[in-house]
Amino acid sequence: MGQCLRVPVDRGGQGQGQDAQGQELALPPHGEYRLGLRISIDDFGTGYSSLGYLKSFAIDSLKIDRRFLGTVGSGGPDDAIVRAIIGLGHGLGLVIVAEGVERSEQLAALRALGCDLVQGFLIGPALSPDEVVKRMAESEHRGGTG
Repeated sequence: MGQCLRVPVDRGGQGQGQDAQGQELALPPHGEYRLGLRISIDDFGTGYSSLGYLKSFAIDSLKIDRRFLGTVGSGGPDDAIVRAIIGLGHGLGLVIVAEGVERSEQLAALRALGCDLVQGFLIGPALSPDEVVKRMAESEHRGGTG
């Protein structure tokens, strides 16, 4: 994917997102992104993560909120919701990321449902911005990509 700025759209008003310091970001309309800007809808399916964002902005990915992962893999409502989000996202050509994966059973179920990426304590702890920069520099120094 290369280097890019990824902007998660969450809990703001229509056309708004927030940066890491909680400052509002105005997003340009669909098709006007340049310089590697990537847009991700955070906490999809909750709060202000409206389906309207999918039409209004050049969204690259959907992040499934951790609330839908509690019983994923059990054949219950979480499975149906996650399957629907993945199907919708893939139908629109989006990358699907599951947030808050903590158990291997969740990871297995998400793989089976076709989820593209996961994040959560099963994979590793949250990192400070300084630690991310440090790890990226180390990876670049080793000639790796991640």
